[in-house]
Amino acid sequence: MGCGQFVDWDKMPELDQQSRAHSQILPTTSKELKKLAREGHWATNHALRARAYHQIIQNIPCRLVTPDAQVYRDVASKLFGKQSVSSHPLPEFLGGCVMPAYCLTMEGVTAVKKILICLGNLFPDITYSPNLPAIVALLLHYSEDEAHCFENISRLVSCSDAHTSYVDQSFLAHEASCMTFGDLANKHCHAAHRLIASTSENVFEIYSEWLVWIFSDLPFDYTIRVLDVYLLEGQKVLYRIALALLRQYRLSLTSRDQEVTNARGDLKAFMQNIREHMTADKLLERAFGIRLFSRKEIWLLQMANRKALVEKGITVVQRRQSFHLAIDMLNFSSAIVTAQEMRIVWSWIPERFSLFPPIRLFSTLENGYSLQRFYSCCEGYEPTVLLIKTTRGEVCGAFLSSDWNERKRNGGMSSFFGTGECFVFSVRPEMERYEWVFIKKPELTKAVPCSPRQRFPSPPSPALTTARPIGHAASSNRLTVPVLQRAKGHLSPFLATRHFLLPSKTASMFMSGTQEGIVIGGGGGQALYIDANLYYGRTEHCETFDNPPLCQENFQVQLLEAWGFQNA
Repeated sequence: MGCGQFVDWDKMPELDQQSRAHSQILPTTSKELKKLAREGHWATNHALRARAYHQIIQNIPCRLVTPDAQVYRDVASKLFGKQSVSSHPLPEFLGGCVMPAYCLTMEGVTAVKKILICLGNLFPDITYSPNLPAIVALLLHYSEDEAHCFENISRLVSCSDAHTSYVDQSFLAHEASCMTFGDLANKHCHAAHRLIASTSENVFEIYSEWLVWIFSDLPFDYTIRVLDVYLLEGQKVLYRIALALLRQYRLSLTSRDQEVTNARGDLKAFMQNIREHMTADKLLERAFGIRLFSRKEIWLLQMANRKALVEKGITVVQRRQSFHLAIDMLNFSSAIVTAQEMRIVWSWIPERFSLFPPIRLFSTLENGYSLQRFYSCCEGYEPTVLLIKTTRGEVCGAFLSSDWNERKRNGGMSSFFGTGECFVFSVRPEMERYEWVFIKKPELTKAVPCSPRQRFPSPPSPALTTARPIGHAASSNRLTVPVLQRAKGHLSPFLATRHFLLPSKTASMFMSGTQEGIVIGGGGGQALYIDANLYYGRTEHCETFDNPPLCQENFQVQLLEAWGFQNA
């Protein structure tokens, strides 16, 4: 391919000579290429990697008009002529980001700047893309010349696949990606997430650097292995890699029995010294061992995060802006939990809701022990957080993803509603969260298939079950198990049950409310039940959340609060 003219070969990692035995013939199918990329087939053969990159990128579906190498030569000639690159300002979309040189010569760094300037000239719609310099620099190592590298980048930027994204091109998209990673870390890296939440004032600020970990902090030979699979599989691979790094970071702290005082700095140091903890092969192996949601579900989550940002006032042309996404610890006031305890609970909440300040909707101290008043205060707010303190001093609660007004949809008949984002938790004596069982055990279900032209499956048939008694004998602390309610004619939100083929009807009993009381979780028991007087309650294991009792099984309510999110 004639690549390498911009490479400082003294900086390049040494090749593993055993890899020379690999076949130099590249397969033509995407499935075979993915297998070889994950195995590191061309990881130590520069010429083979250059050929692979060219073949992969040329097969990416692009917009009809995508600038190619000849366009770059024409534009570069007009822009630069005999002038030096330093006389041209770098594009504003870089947002002051660091441009990693990796193993490039000074001429290579200059070529990266020229390519970025031409991208800014030919793609005026790009308003914020801090990771673009790293991708340009990486590809330049394996490009024939600047023009060839520019054409490859143009194809990534112009990818027309509806659900595959390579490069975030606006602050809105970038921020939504960071929020999506935060949501995935919350669900897949429990121990690391709890550690970061307990030692950092703003968890989102830590997670907003997830791409920096990969493209700036990791050694070149690790980052280039990530690029191998990224070009074939898109941004979902980057989520996998960052989650695997976060998990390994937490394991490294356990093995060293180290106390964290600066999570941000510790993470950066860990990435830079990754060789002490795992090889590149092991990193990819662990990354692909993580059972992520389907591409469609991740796309839904990204769209939900984008929508929340738009509601916050962020636009596609928005320049970089600082957000304070952490709870205001100084002004937070609750009769049930401390500010520090609420910080942990807050960190479990999906990122898109943390854009908005929490407001107390209902409190038994202020509003009395009335279920009807609870409903009237909470209706119109989605989601809500329920906090309960028992007369024994125990504290537990639930994050409830849907508006309580949905309880009225089934003609007053007891029914379950909500989505898989619901979870229950205990705060005292022990702090623990229990999510929808299929988040921890995705192998128990399958995503509902949809046709290529259909982003979402068709609405399902009406309620699947009729009311029936719970498996135990009826008591004053129990409700009849409601039917499963599914809305018709609406696009499903993230983790809606209609997206999954569930093995049992009891596995999606998220929340229910009637005149008799509130039920959260079902199947073999109820995670939480509160009676109509908001005074007596019960907690037990349930199939929906696979939780133990959240406090003493039969309890009396001392205080109850409901919190919502002020969308303003």
